[in-house]
Amino acid sequence: MASGVEELLDMLFEMIDEAKNAPLSSDKCVIERDRALDLIDDIRSQFPMELAEAKKMMARRAELESESKRRAESIVKAAEERARQIMSEESITLQAKQRANEMVQQAEERSRELKRSANEYCEDALRRTEEAVAEAYDEIKKSRARFRAAAGGMSSGAQTGGTRPLYDAAADED
Repeated sequence: MASGVEELLDMLFEMIDEAKNAPLSSDKCVIERDRALDLIDDIRSQFPMELAEAKKMMARRAELESESKRRAESIVKAAEERARQIMSEESITLQAKQRANEMVQQAEERSRELKRSANEYCEDALRRTEEAVAEAYDEIKKSRARFRAAAGGMSSGAQTGGTRPLYDAAADED
């Protein structure tokens, strides 16, 4: 079994790309319906996994944000404690507060950067997934249209008993 949506889409593309041309047509082809439907089912089953991975990335981003906040709070607490210890001299106290503010700003800046990076990564992953799904969907629609056109053209005059015979690719190869 394929490992991901992209690989499954590649397999579906390959199947369609390598399919034999329908008789008297250069833009229509004959594919194995069951195999194509199996690939489509596999693609559908992979989506929850892809979405789960995106959710994991979002959770990791939240963890990074929390960790950054904890670190920032820890830095602030450490700076405040240090400032209390040397409060007797005004100039030293002022320097400690300035240093604490710088550390907080650095921690907050790092937190914003981590958040921005995580957001960009998640957005990119979701965009690529969306594009892959859209391409697969478009390819499936085109394949179904070609298949219906090929099957409809072969059975339009051969209806019996209210049922339509299926398109027989083996018969066309003879």
